[in-house]
Amino acid sequence: MSDMLKGRSPRPYQPGRAGGYGPTKGGWRAFHPKPLPPNPPLELSSELLSALLEASTELGRLDGVAEILPDPDFFVYSYVRKEAVLSSQIEGTRSSLVDVLEFEAGAERRTYPRDVHEVVNYIRALNTALRRVRGGEPVSLALLKETHDALLQGVRGGGDEPGQLKTKQNWIGPLGSSPATADYIPPPPEETPAAMNSLISYIQSEASNPPLLRASFVHSQFETIHPFLDGNGRIGRLLVTLLLAKWGLLRRPVLYLSYFFLKNRDEYTRRLQGVRDDGDWEGWVEFFLRGVLETSTQATETARRILSLRSDHESQVVRTLGVSRAGSGQALVRQLFRQPVVSINDVTKLLGVSFPTAGNLVDDFVRLGLLVEITGQKRNRYFRYQPYIDVLQYDAPVAPGGGSSRVGNSRNLRSRHSTAVP
Repeated sequence: MSDMLKGRSPRPYQPGRAGGYGPTKGGWRAFHPKPLPPNPPLELSSELLSALLEASTELGRLDGVAEILPDPDFFVYSYVRKEAVLSSQIEGTRSSLVDVLEFEAGAERRTYPRDVHEVVNYIRALNTALRRVRGGEPVSLALLKETHDALLQGVRGGGDEPGQLKTKQNWIGPLGSSPATADYIPPPPEETPAAMNSLISYIQSEASNPPLLRASFVHSQFETIHPFLDGNGRIGRLLVTLLLAKWGLLRRPVLYLSYFFLKNRDEYTRRLQGVRDDGDWEGWVEFFLRGVLETSTQATETARRILSLRSDHESQVVRTLGVSRAGSGQALVRQLFRQPVVSINDVTKLLGVSFPTAGNLVDDFVRLGLLVEITGQKRNRYFRYQPYIDVLQYDAPVAPGGGSSRVGNSRNLRSRHSTAVP
């Protein structure tokens, strides 16, 4: 798809198509977005239609693969955590997937990065929002505010009006920048409620565009409005997942674009800015659809690798532990996909066996290379299902220095002192 898109003829720019820049009460020029959908309408060239078809097909394939897994919930469990780590890394956190899994399991083997709480908050916020949307609740401004509040509770940015639309001007630019030197200044606080209400109206409307196109419009518009003082990037990426679930594109939430955005962070920023400056909605949509295609393909392959891993390890347990213990061994393999970091006490509860039986089974798994002891202690030991974690992490980039300061990172890109009109 990407070669086809690169080969298309240049599209004429349409400044003002997505909105325009104008003065604010603070004396600087901010962007004032037009309501969705794009006007003039999206130019559905043959290349763009082909990109939409490929992305939709691969997304459907992922949805089908996730449904035929023996236990789809463990795949969702893993992918939510992987997404939380990647989305938070874009915002400057340093926590890894292993940090999060061990922290959730209570494995106190070392001091975790302080920002692991931010990732855990993201997991809780995403899971809560997904349950509500899949339960029939509309994607509303109230839901986004509550999700934002959950995201920032007790972590960095928690003093920046969690759960409330911004009351001070924010901007995007390198560390130390000001409104005078910023790369982009979103609409001012007094315009934000109307802009968000318009966006929510579009989300809840019966628009004629295909859902993937609508999701691309919504993400771009949300990041353009930048309605909160902090957390806009994470909420904006989370919003895509909510929409795919709400609009029936995925029965299970297993598509997350943070990996693609992190890997292509410079193009991500450039494409969003191209919508604002040049009205290039087509360029942004092409980029978004490429992300859906690549991410769906990767997620489908990961699901297949996990399915193969589970089958291989269950067979290995049967061959090595013998018939009498094979049942407990296979049951532990299945449980490790739901809880990949465990103690011996955990295993006793998960399998309903005695402590000595659980200890012997864990020792067998260590000998087979399925579990790795991570505490270095004689008591209160914890073990990690390393082969499974390796499958989850094989395609995940680590953000240099903990993340990028140029991908929707309000915390790093916005001055903390108030220079704005309330």
